[in-house]
Order: sequence, then C-alpha cells, then structure tokens
Amino acid sequence: MVGVPLGRHLNTGATVCADPINWFQRAQLISNPSAFLLGKPGLGKSTVVRRMALGLSAQGVMPLVLGDLKPDYVALIRALGGQVISLGLGRGNLNILDPGEATAAAARLTGDARRSLEADAHGRRLNMVSALITISRGEPTTEREESILSVALSLLDTRHSGVPVLADLLTLIKEAPAELRMVAIDRGDLDRYRDVTESLESSLTSMLGAGQLGETFAAPTTQPMRLDRPVVFDVSAIDEGATKLQAAALLACWSYGFGSIAVAQALADAGLERQRHYFVVLDELWRVLRVGRGLVDRVDALTRLNRQQGVGQIMVTHSMDDLMALPDQHDRAKAMGFAERSGMVICAGLPQKEMPMLSQVVHMTSVEQRLLDGWATPPAWDSHLEREADPPGRGKFLLKVGGRPGIPLHVELTDAELEVNDTNRRWRG
Repeated sequence: MVGVPLGRHLNTGATVCADPINWFQRAQLISNPSAFLLGKPGLGKSTVVRRMALGLSAQGVMPLVLGDLKPDYVALIRALGGQVISLGLGRGNLNILDPGEATAAAARLTGDARRSLEADAHGRRLNMVSALITISRGEPTTEREESILSVALSLLDTRHSGVPVLADLLTLIKEAPAELRMVAIDRGDLDRYRDVTESLESSLTSMLGAGQLGETFAAPTTQPMRLDRPVVFDVSAIDEGATKLQAAALLACWSYGFGSIAVAQALADAGLERQRHYFVVLDELWRVLRVGRGLVDRVDALTRLNRQQGVGQIMVTHSMDDLMALPDQHDRAKAMGFAERSGMVICAGLPQKEMPMLSQVVHMTSVEQRLLDGWATPPAWDSHLEREADPPGRGKFLLKVGGRPGIPLHVELTDAELEVNDTNRRWRG
C-alpha cells in the first residue's frame, strides 16, 4: 500500500501500490530507486509507466521522459502543464556541446562543489561526442581519440566565447594546437598528427549535416530544458528507418537530461535552490544498444545513478533478447547489469524462450513463467466485431523484487487517463 496505486492483485483483488521511488524511500523494500520493465509490444508497458509518472507527479516528483519515439507520453506531460521539447530534422536541435546551466551554476558554487560540477559537465560532453562518433561509425572511438577530444573540449572552454558547436570542435582539431599534438603523440611531425586525427575529423564532419545524423546535434539548442516542471523530449518526427538518428536522439536526450539534473542537485546541495526529486523514463533502450559496439558503456556511464541524488529511474525494453543479442560479450554482460542492478523488475507478457535469460536476473517459479507465457499469447478474433479482441496479457504485469514471489496485477485506467492514453490515436476516426 506504499506508492502509486498501479492496479488490482489478480488473485485477491486487493489494491497494489508500487513505484521505485516510494519503495526505496518510504517502504525501504528495494536498495535503489530504479526499475526495469520488459514485455512484448502492445501489452501496455507505456501505460504502467504513465501511471507511475502521473502518481509521482501528484507527490511532487518531476517526471522526465528523456526521448519519446511514438509519442506515448506527450499528451500526459502536456496535461500536467509540463514542457514538450520537439527534436528531429526540421523540428528542433540539441547541441551536444551545450553545458546547459552548468556554466552559470558553477559560477555560483565554490571549492569542491564547483570543481565537481565542472568535471561532470566535461565528462558528459566527452561521453556524448564519443557516443555519436560510435553511432556514426558503428565502432567505438580509440583511446587516443578520447584523449584528443577531452583536451579539445577543455581548450574550447578557455578559448571560445559563448556556447561552442561541433563545427568549432572540428576547427580546433584541424588547427593542431600544441596541446592536441602532445596527446596525439605526433613526435613533432605535423603529417603524423594529420594521420592520427583524419578518422576523427571525418566522423565529426559527417555530423555537421552531411551524414545520417544531419545537423540535429551540431546546431545551437533550440529549446533549453526546464527542471521546475515535467518534461518530455518528443522525437517522434524521426523516421522509423533512421535507426542511427533515433539512437543518437535518445542518447543525446538522456545525456542532456541527466546533466541538467546534476546541475539542479548541485545547487540544491549548496542551499541555492530547492531540493527536487525526479522520475526519469528511459524508453526504447534496445534501439540505442544495437546500433554500435561499445554503446552499452556509454549508456552505463550516463545512467549509473547515485541513490543520494534524489532520482528514480525506469528503463523500458521489449525482451531479454534485446540485451543478449548484442554481438560483443562485454556489451552483453554490461547490458544484463542494467536489469540486475534495478531495484524492481516489472514483466508484461513474455514467451517461454525468454525465461532462461530472465531467470539469470530474477528468480522465476514455474508458475510465474507459465503466467507470463500465457499473457504473451496472441489475441483471438472477435467474430462479432470482425477484429482482434484485446490480447490476454494487456494491462497485466508481474512485479518482482529479488527472490521474492512475484505480485501479479492488472492496471485499470480512469476516464481521465484514457483521454491521454490512446497510443493508437492516429488510426482512430
């Protein structure tokens, strides 16, 4: 009975309340405020996330949906009086070199707090540039390229007036200042420096508008994110076939969102702003992980939350196979860690073949496995309405924490929720 009212227990009819923040903070049932949600498409994963976001917002927690591809969350965030930020070709830009409020916030801080915030902003920008290069190439950056990028970003902070963009970073690398030549280990040979940085220059050039990522992340940020209200990044304008751009948009939103939270919490710790709690939604996880080798490390660096930060998080994907299908063994092991570290695991319908992999993360009894498999059964035809009936598993979830027995529940929507909950609205009328 602690947390957001999710639905009714399938066996007893009792009310089931749960969310990662209340179960961590108030009930102390889980060791960190995070959840991992998986299940077949069409069974209501986004519905249960919206219910948590709605309930937590009533408790003063700010929902942050860092990338909405459908869109599944825009109507809810708008109804809550939140901020809708549109991104995509021709709709809006998010400059990955934009530190957001970090620069202004650092100026208000002193000592270790200031240095920590500046280091965090630098690390996030470096991680994001490297991630976009990884997406563009399909291969991760080298250790030497990471060093060059890190020093180049530091030089931009001291030499560039205003907020730099990727073109400024590329120009600086081409200028070959002594600091970059030293970390490039060119041994005093400028031609050697050109050879070392050629691949890096090529990747950065492709992100300035000519490549698959367009100029979405190379132009000035169109709409800064606010942290005093719910926020959703609407990236639904990106075409389904633009897989690299979709993955880049999600990763950029995650990086920008977590960076903004770090700024808010640093100011709150210093007593300069009020303390706020956030519920971060990371949907369509599989789209990012499958685009290129090494991206799991980038996601891990972005999302490894400190439970002291006042941030709850839920990751959403389709199946364990999304994690285990990665070609690299290191990536697979680290991706499994996303689920293993989560305080709670919420399962919608899943086929039987998923059970061995799922059982590596959370123990499933044979009864629970049959339950999830039954929920994954395709819907029957309705001969009277000449359409498919609702899937047997729609709105049904199994809540698992550690080795404890799962809690089976059914989410029932209120009339108010139904008005902002139609994920098939484009097919209506």
